[in-house]
Amino acid sequence: MKKSKYIFLVVLSIILSSCDGSTASSGDGSFSGTSSYSDRAFPADNPWNQDISNEPLDPNSDTYITSLGKSGTVHPDFGTWWEGAPLGQPVNVVTSTQSKVPVTFSYVRESDPGPYPIPADAEIQGGPEGTGDRHLIVIDKDNGILYEMYQAFQNSDGSWRADSGAKFNLNTNELRPAGYTSADAAGLPIYPGLVRYEEVVVKKEINHALRFTANRTRHAYVYPARHAAGISTDSSLPPMGMRVRLKASFDISPYPESVQIILRALKKYGMILADNGTSWMLSGIPDDNWSDSELHTIKQVPGSAFEVVKMGEVQY
Repeated sequence: MKKSKYIFLVVLSIILSSCDGSTASSGDGSFSGTSSYSDRAFPADNPWNQDISNEPLDPNSDTYITSLGKSGTVHPDFGTWWEGAPLGQPVNVVTSTQSKVPVTFSYVRESDPGPYPIPADAEIQGGPEGTGDRHLIVIDKDNGILYEMYQAFQNSDGSWRADSGAKFNLNTNELRPAGYTSADAAGLPIYPGLVRYEEVVVKKEINHALRFTANRTRHAYVYPARHAAGISTDSSLPPMGMRVRLKASFDISPYPESVQIILRALKKYGMILADNGTSWMLSGIPDDNWSDSELHTIKQVPGSAFEVVKMGEVQY
């Protein structure tokens, strides 16, 4: 991955967002802009875009927060670079003219079949040699279609293989079938829950929920999640799709402005449990322009500063 490519995308996005007559998102939830990072995914009434600041608490909130770790802290799983690769979840933006390539999946039944419009130089989470989740995210910005893959690898003939893959229409509220995974264990899309540089630095507002992970989860899920990935039925463990928010009383004034923007979003929109991993790990898009030192101040926010929003029926 060349850093110059990320710099170009950032500069282009800033220019597009500031130009009069830009086709960036009008704020109605439609995904039709020229700059993908300026658009909020899905309609305004989608769960990812729901203001939950005044929603009631779940009666088991304290139990779930204890399970996640009250003394643990939020950790930004995004920034500039880490161990030679961009830190975070890269997003590849293409147009409707992008050629589609064949893809094969290990979890065939729960994956949306190819072909997918994956560019030859597509960026993968962790870089070409990454050994982690290797998420591959592609947005066809002309058609508003999101393509996501888990454990993605390119074959020598230009085709791709992955454990799972899913497509999402960013202009609708359609969910995955019940019980289906996606590139995330919860069967949710990854992109809508990412912290984006342009939101924080240019728009100075995040208007959607964020994505986070937990060390231990129950083998259960709640709306809007569609899939469970835990191995335990212990009712004290959080189900996939659980939503937490930063307490309204938490003082964000000591934090840098960039982090305050993230914390305000966590009070208004919260974050949705989407995958297994380190508890309180917050996801975002890598960018050379992030200030890692500022982002790292969010590590001072403890788990005890959060509460669980009342959940619907738990599915097993």
